[in-house]
Amino acid sequence: MAAWVLLALAPMAAGAMLGFASYYGDHMVLQKEPAGAVVWGYGAPGAAVTVALSGDGGVIIMKKTARVKGPSGRWTTVLDPMDQGGPYALTAGQGSENVTLQDIYFGDVWLCSGQSNMAMTVLQIANASQELAAAARYPYVRIFTAAPARSDVELQDLEQIDLPWSVPTAENLGHGNFTYFSAVCWLLGRYLYEALRYPVGLVEVAWGGTPIEAWSSRRALRACGLPEDAGSISPHQHLSGPQTPSVLWNAMIHPLLNMTLRGVAWYQGEANAFLHTDQYNCTFPALITDWRQAFHTGSAGQTEPLLPFGFVQLSTYRRQNPDDSFARLRWHQTADLGVVPNTRMPGTFMAVAMDLCDERSPYGSIHPRDKQNVARRLHLGARAVAYGEKDLVFQGPYPTRAVLEVTRGLLNLTYSQELVCRQRDTRAFEVCCSSQLSPCGWLPAPVVAVESRTVTLALAGCGTLVLGLRYAWAEWPCEYESCALYNTWGLPAPPFLMDALPIGETPALSETAGVRELLLLPGSPREI
Repeated sequence: MAAWVLLALAPMAAGAMLGFASYYGDHMVLQKEPAGAVVWGYGAPGAAVTVALSGDGGVIIMKKTARVKGPSGRWTTVLDPMDQGGPYALTAGQGSENVTLQDIYFGDVWLCSGQSNMAMTVLQIANASQELAAAARYPYVRIFTAAPARSDVELQDLEQIDLPWSVPTAENLGHGNFTYFSAVCWLLGRYLYEALRYPVGLVEVAWGGTPIEAWSSRRALRACGLPEDAGSISPHQHLSGPQTPSVLWNAMIHPLLNMTLRGVAWYQGEANAFLHTDQYNCTFPALITDWRQAFHTGSAGQTEPLLPFGFVQLSTYRRQNPDDSFARLRWHQTADLGVVPNTRMPGTFMAVAMDLCDERSPYGSIHPRDKQNVARRLHLGARAVAYGEKDLVFQGPYPTRAVLEVTRGLLNLTYSQELVCRQRDTRAFEVCCSSQLSPCGWLPAPVVAVESRTVTLALAGCGTLVLGLRYAWAEWPCEYESCALYNTWGLPAPPFLMDALPIGETPALSETAGVRELLLLPGSPREI
């Protein structure tokens, strides 16, 4: 492995040697049509580099010429869009020198990033032995892992690689704990392959215990008014990874910007439950926007501007913890709008994971082992949002209407989908009944009845003053796969926090025979 890395990075150091950039290699997947795959590397400044793609029998299918620019010593070209398939050979030539990559396929390339729940390997998850044994059945899902690295300046190439492009095996999918290969990334790619039936390339770039600020460029941090300097974040005892702003963007994301991508999968946020929690409703959308712009520009426009971006909403950590930082972070992951895609986060999709708790996980309860459900929910979102599958249900039910029956002390919620009630938890729903918005007095609103698309809640002690409503607002909201509400496809209803506008403040309100319709608006944890 060390020899491979040194060989891959030698052109960068020497400047004159011919070679591909570090993350090109045998067995890799390049992005298929309609985009063109960007290919780049190193050579002698001023020299002409010929890049040839050849198929069976060495027949040249495509040839491109690129000039090496000094003083960086880099050359770049964009291949013509290619249909899915392979294998191909990719050769770079400069004078009498040639470097050839073998067993290249065209398909879809997905980048997987985040902290330790993304870094958890297939070895660490539920049914690990079965999952590892299944690796041999998926030779066209190729995997690559960048080594953890940090830098105070933006790097042009990766400094180290943990796993070069590889055909999956039990060994490289389960190399060790929190190394390679990412279970969520692998399972997402595998499920996508089963749906798409063409090659999928997976690029893992993750580091445990890291906040979003470390993965954000200075541009993204400025957009949220956050300081960009290294001394701006005091080390937090809960976080094991780098916390300095932009150091992971610099070393692990910026080097990949030339890569043509199909989508991004993100599993991060636990660290920000302890750090800048209430800025996440800005920092997360800002990161998404910034990454999209950077990958689009870096790939010469080949990566689409609205790059599909999927993420996992936080799971659980501590049972019966009164702190609501996890609940707030989950809400902020949606830009305080509850579901995605939305106006602030277009082209995104989310896997709800709050019902996948794992108190007995040997890696700590913050690292639940059920990554199969996580990836399955994520891949449904990818199919619907990234691939445009019509009528595919990819998220759980969400409330669309609230009607207050004043005389009976009941609140009727209408949902967007058919409901399945798995648990009538007395604290799943809570209402704000304070006479003022802050602080809010939250009271349980027990479920009285669940019908096709309607939930009826009891408002004992609340009277007519309902200022807010929230669901599953806890660090550990339910037991495994036993939250209160799901749809008929088994997808959990996501948590929410709503302001309920009082009578007389909106023309949308109606009042007849003691029945009042409430206008539900996304709420802010800092206001109610």
